[in-house]
Amino acid sequence: MSKSQALYRDNDGQPVIKFILSELKPRGKWLTPFNIISIPVMLAGLVIIIFRFWYGIGAVSNVTQEVPWGLWKGFNVVTGVAFAGGAYVLTFMVYILNMKQYHSIVRVTVLNGFLSYLFYAGALILDLGRPWNIVNPLIGNSFGVSSVLFLVAWHFVLYMIAQLIEFSPVIAEWLGAKRMRKILAGMTVGTVILGITLSTLHQSGLGALFLMAKEKIHPLWYNEFIPILFFVSSIFAGLSMVIFEGSISQRVFFNHISEKNLQARNNIVHGLSKVCAVAMFAYFTLQLLVFLHGKRWDYLDTPLGYWYLTEMLGFVLLPMILFFVSYRKMNINHIKVAAILTIIGIIMNRLNVSIIGYRWDAAVRYVPSWMEVVVALTVVFTQIWIFRYIITRLPVLRDPPDWAKE
Repeated sequence: MSKSQALYRDNDGQPVIKFILSELKPRGKWLTPFNIISIPVMLAGLVIIIFRFWYGIGAVSNVTQEVPWGLWKGFNVVTGVAFAGGAYVLTFMVYILNMKQYHSIVRVTVLNGFLSYLFYAGALILDLGRPWNIVNPLIGNSFGVSSVLFLVAWHFVLYMIAQLIEFSPVIAEWLGAKRMRKILAGMTVGTVILGITLSTLHQSGLGALFLMAKEKIHPLWYNEFIPILFFVSSIFAGLSMVIFEGSISQRVFFNHISEKNLQARNNIVHGLSKVCAVAMFAYFTLQLLVFLHGKRWDYLDTPLGYWYLTEMLGFVLLPMILFFVSYRKMNINHIKVAAILTIIGIIMNRLNVSIIGYRWDAAVRYVPSWMEVVVALTVVFTQIWIFRYIITRLPVLRDPPDWAKE
């Protein structure tokens, strides 16, 4: 076999096209609780998406000229991107700080980050009244190259490319492309540095978009430090999602994880809880200073004030303390509970900024339609399906082939 032919064959000498087609065949049981719930939702979501593009966004969504950002932006994009922050945090810890004890979860975290950005870009297209205008921020049309939206758009696209390159050695191992894998692996550190830079700018850039809506966002959630708060919160949001997903993956994909990595899982969760506690302390302190400096006491004795206290005390302060105490006592179950509380808190915060606290004093408030909810869930479920497909076929959780370790 010539070298050119070898490039198109996997480890077993099977043609790559035939190999990929064989990998498209379903595996495992179909009648699982997740499938029973997700398949009808995804089918309904597909119908609604077709309806949306055929008749326009107004046919399925309650967004208006006054409230142009709906659930798909507030939940799928603004909230979802925060949970994808675990990728840049972990790659920084492993490749820059050389914390090799977390190396076993880097691939799955980068995969989740890439899929999150990919699918939330799709949700962004859905939420645009004229989706073909999505190229405008990238070329600066109507916005200008000095606008925040121009920067966020380019950070978004470039970071997706960076994550794909970071994950590409896994694809090369799956296809048995030894030479390509060596080339791609050599690009890892440089791509990681680029990705970390882009992601930190992007996380804060999303917050910077809300700086232009001072008169529209409730004073308890608006301040000039939103970009910093978005960035800091993405650290513990991303790592909390890593802990949560890792707990599920450990149960669902246990046969893909080596015994060595299974035994190391508790130590990984324990270490991540310390980072979460520190980041949450910084976030809570910043929020407290902003509140005191802004003298917003009068807003607390209102319905939205009680909601703000619920967010800050119940889903920031409480999980922060729980992370700290659980780290000291090495209580893994309590760390997982803290991660779930943190995830709920991040969802609350992002929705408070983008939807609940947006146009809070308007006579008619935006409430997402049931079709918006179905499509939002469809985006999440589709991401999980593809995530599961990749996990069960590519060496993401399981050890790479021996030739890749050389």
